[in-house]
Formats: sequence, C-alpha cells, structure tokens
Amino acid sequence: MVESSNFLQIINQAQRMDVDPPFQLTYKTLLEKTTEGATDHKDVVDIIEECELPLIDLGRLNLKNLEKEKCKSEIARASREWGFFQVVNHGISREILDKMRSEQVKVFKQPFNEKSKEEKFLNFSRGTYRWGTPTATCLKQLSWSEAFHIPMSEIHVSNGFSTALSSTMEQFATTVANLAQKLAEILAEKFGCKSDFIKENCLSSTCYLRMNRYPPCPIPSEVFGLMPHTDSDFLTILHQDEVGGLQLVKDGKWFAVKPNPEALIINIGDLFQAWSNDVYKSVEHRVVTNPRVERFSTAYFFCPSYDTVIQSCYEPSVYRKFSFKEYRQQVQEDVQKLGHKIGLPRFLV
Repeated sequence: MVESSNFLQIINQAQRMDVDPPFQLTYKTLLEKTTEGATDHKDVVDIIEECELPLIDLGRLNLKNLEKEKCKSEIARASREWGFFQVVNHGISREILDKMRSEQVKVFKQPFNEKSKEEKFLNFSRGTYRWGTPTATCLKQLSWSEAFHIPMSEIHVSNGFSTALSSTMEQFATTVANLAQKLAEILAEKFGCKSDFIKENCLSSTCYLRMNRYPPCPIPSEVFGLMPHTDSDFLTILHQDEVGGLQLVKDGKWFAVKPNPEALIINIGDLFQAWSNDVYKSVEHRVVTNPRVERFSTAYFFCPSYDTVIQSCYEPSVYRKFSFKEYRQQVQEDVQKLGHKIGLPRFLV
C-alpha cells in the first residue's frame, strides 16, 4: 500500500499530462483518502488465476451439417456455462482489425485538451468522449480509462470528418455487426426462440462502438481500469491487444483472461440473459490497470432500439417485461445514487 503522503507525488510524476486525462487533479480528494480505503481493493492485489476462454472456430459453420451443429452447440454451451467465449475464423480480416487499432491509437495519442474537442470535430454527439468516473465517491468506483462511446448512427464517411478514421470504423462496424447477428440467431435457435426478434430490433443504427484506452496507472493495486460490471446489451464483441487485463467471474471466482491475438471475445449481455430466461449468463467482468503499459480495446455493443420490449420466451418468466429505455434509465439512476449498477435484479418478477 502506498502511503498517502507520497501518493499524489507518485501520480504527478507518472502522469503524462500532454496525453493522459488529469486523473490526479480531478480525483485528488479520493486519491488522498486512499489509506482509509486500504481494504476496498483487496481482490485487485490478490493473485488471480489465468484462464483460456472456450475457443470456437466459426469456420465450422460452413462445413457439413453435423460439424455445423456441433459448432452451434459449443457456442450455446459456452454462453450457458461461461457467458464468455472467443472465436477465430470470424470473418473480420486482419487488415481491418489492424487498421482499426492504428486509427484508434492516433486519436488517443492527441493531447488531452484536443481529445475533449474531438467529438465536435468528428460531428459526434456531446458526451461521446469519456474518461474516469464522474460519479465516483471512492477509489473502487473510479475507472482509470478513457473512451469514445459512439452511436453507430453517427458513423458515416459523409459527415466530413477524419476520412481514414470514419471509413475504418464503418468497415469494422459493418463486419462485426454481421457477426453479432449471426451469433445472436444461433443462440436464439439453440434455446428455441424465433430469431426474427433479434433481426427486427437490433439494427445497425441502434448499436454502439466503444474505443477504449487504459493509460498506465502508478497505483494498480488501488484502481480498476474499468470497475466490475455486466453489459447492458444483447451481445458484446471485443477486439483487444496483447497487454491483458480483462478479468471475469466463473464459479464465484475471478479469473484473468489470457489474450489471444487471433481471436475476438464474445460475451452475453443482460438483455440476452433476460430474454433467454436465464439460459444464457451475463457475467460480471472488469479490467485491471497496468503500471507500465497502456492497453487498447474496441468493443461493439449489439443493442436494440430504446422502445424494444424485452420479454422472456418462456413462462414462468424470471423477469418482468421492460423496455430497453427503461432498463438504461434504471442503470443510470443506480449509478448516480449508489455508484454502481444493480442491473437485472431490479427487474425480477
């Protein structure tokens, strides 16, 4: 544990003010109180066992019927037992993934003051660029990261902004959207629900792309890169670098996910868990910080329109029916009041 008297000095020396958000200035009060919350992050400094997520070769979906059905069953089983899995031969070319990462790094390497203006330059809506946790009241609620959270409806080359970035995002999002739709249809089929619901309600214009950067953190034992949470969508598709830091809960224990540069990570969101009546699991996960190396990732959130009503295909239903808008509002309200998300337990019957 770093002594409080030396705490801010260490951060001030480590912070690269030209690129990194001003964490040490904005959260000075929380950082000065670090010794008071010494036990808050005990699980961050614990030794976490590394795991390899179930690896599924989607190329098998193009083979004969028996092998194709085995592949579908593996996808469903991983979604039931882990809530997470990774896929290879997913249809997104290495060229697109590399271009996406390259353009993402360029955006984040701009001076901090310029990044906060970037959403205007890129014609994005207000609040697209985010960093830290404005509602944090203690260190365990602070996320040491920055992100561009972009509605897919705003990604158009014709907007007149950075052509290289916009065209790359559009390429990435289009191919990943097709993958999300394919996986969602397989999962719906395997628990016996019509896949038309997903196709009709999860449109490209209702989904989101999030570019993340996790700056080096001089106090990794105290602060998360992204605090523990579940995703408020149907599916999330993640492309991450080789630094590592993603962790998830399995059988009541935290495990570190071993990075695989050839794979994309898929995880089940809250809406799929509710719609499948708890057949598939939306699993709590987090990102831990690294004291020396920055980490990049890009996430695609497969979401329905706000007025879409989520209702289980089966009775008795575990959850009452709710709209996506209602769910998002409840999550935001809980985060504002409590500092963290409650999620699906709010909607139990």
